[in-house]
Amino acid sequence: MRLFRCQHCDQVLYFENTKCERCGHRLGFLPEVTRLSALEPGDNNEWQPLAKPEQRRLFCTNAQYDACNWLVPEGTTDAYCVACRHNRTVPDLGDPANLIPWRKIQDAERRLVYALLRLGLPLQDRVQDPQHGLAFDVLADPPEGGTSRVMTGHDEGLITIALVEADDAEREKRRTAMGEPYRTLLGHFRHESGHHYWDLLVRDGGRLDACRAVFGDDSQDYNAALQRHYKEGPPADWQASFVSAYATTHPWEDFAETWAHYLHIIDTLEMADAFGLQVSPKVAKTDDLDAAIDFDPYAQESIQPLVEAWLPLTFAVNSLNRCMGAPDLYPFVLSPPAIEEAGLRAPDGARVQPGPGQAVRKKGWGESILPRPLIHFCGLAAARAAAPGLTKRKGGAWGGNTFPSPTFSYSGIATPPAAASSPSFFQVAASISMPWLPRACSARCSTSPG
Repeated sequence: MRLFRCQHCDQVLYFENTKCERCGHRLGFLPEVTRLSALEPGDNNEWQPLAKPEQRRLFCTNAQYDACNWLVPEGTTDAYCVACRHNRTVPDLGDPANLIPWRKIQDAERRLVYALLRLGLPLQDRVQDPQHGLAFDVLADPPEGGTSRVMTGHDEGLITIALVEADDAEREKRRTAMGEPYRTLLGHFRHESGHHYWDLLVRDGGRLDACRAVFGDDSQDYNAALQRHYKEGPPADWQASFVSAYATTHPWEDFAETWAHYLHIIDTLEMADAFGLQVSPKVAKTDDLDAAIDFDPYAQESIQPLVEAWLPLTFAVNSLNRCMGAPDLYPFVLSPPAIEEAGLRAPDGARVQPGPGQAVRKKGWGESILPRPLIHFCGLAAARAAAPGLTKRKGGAWGGNTFPSPTFSYSGIATPPAAASSPSFFQVAASISMPWLPRACSARCSTSPG
C-alpha cells in the first residue's frame, strides 16, 4: 500500500479516504492504475476523475453503504467494482448491527485485491469462472441458540469470512484462546487467498511436482493431518523449517501461511517506501540493521532487497510500539538456519545474484517453476531442502535443527551478533514463527470454530 495525493489541492490521501479534507473533492479509486483520484461531478451520476480527465466513471454500488470508494470499469454500467464483484454473499445490511463490521471486512478485502492487482495475478469472479472463480461469503452466526457457527475458510475459490471476526473484542478473545500473537481480518483474507492461488497456479497450473518438492506431498489426507496436528501439536523443532506452527499441519497450510507472510512483507514495505523511511540505529552501526526503503517491493525480481529492508524496519517499529506500551507490530522471532545453498531464478530467466551466505542454486532445482510472486516464497521455502541437517520426514514435513547460537531476535530487542552477516530471506522465512492466521480453512481445511 502507498500514499496518494489529491490532484486538485495536493493534499496527502490514504487508501480508504472518500473525501479530501482540504478541498472537499470526492475521491474514487481507479483499480486499473491503482490510483486514488479527486473527482468532479458530471451528469447521470457520472464522475470525472482528475487523474484521468478524459474519462467518465460510476461508483460501485457499495458506495451507497459507505463501504467502497472504488469506481467501476470505464465505459461500463457495471453495478460493482473489480473488488466487490467477488462478493457472493453479504450479511443483511438492513440490520444496522451488521453494517459497521461489514465495512471493516470490505476494507480488508479491498486491500487484498489491491495487492493481487499490483502483482498481476488472475482475478476471475464466479461469473467468469463458475467453478473456481474467486468469491467471498461474509456470513453472520445464526441467532442465539443456533447449533453451528460460521468458520472462516476456503473451498475451490470460495472464501468464507465470519462476520464476528470484525468485532475487535471477539477476535482478540479468539486470538488469546488459540495462542496466536497476531490475528487480523487482513490476515484471514491473505491466508485464504493462498489456498485459492495454490489451486489456480499450482494444482491447475501444472506445477504440482515442483511445489511438492518444496512444500511436501499435498495428496496426504488433510483431515487426518489436521486431527494429528491438534492431538500431537507441531514438531518441537518446527521453527527450523516452517513459517508457523500451523504450517506444519499439511502442505496446503504451509503454502497458505507462506503466501500470507509474503503479502504482509511487500505491502508494508511499499508503505514504508511511500513515507521514505530509513533505519539507522546509532548504537548498531555494524550490526546490519541499516536500511533505506526506497524501492517498489512489488516490482522486485529478487527477494534479497525485501529482507534487507524488512528486518531493520520491523526491529525499529517494534521498538517504537513498546515505547507506547503497545504490542509489537510484527511479533515474531526469526531464527535463521545455516543454509549453505539457496537461490532462485527470476521470471525473465536471469539469475538472481546470491547474497551474503548464499550460493547459486544447484542445477535441477526446478528453475522458474512459478510465476512471480510464487517464485519468491517457493524459493524461500525450498531453501530448507538445502539446509544442512534438515531431513524430509514422512508425509512431506521437514525435520532437523541447524540454528546457530545465539539466535537472532529481530522482533525483540536482542541484537544479532556483530560478526554475523545479515540473514537471507530464505533463512528467515524457513524459521519465522507466524501462528497468527485462521485455524479454520474450509471443507478441506477446517476445524472447530474460533
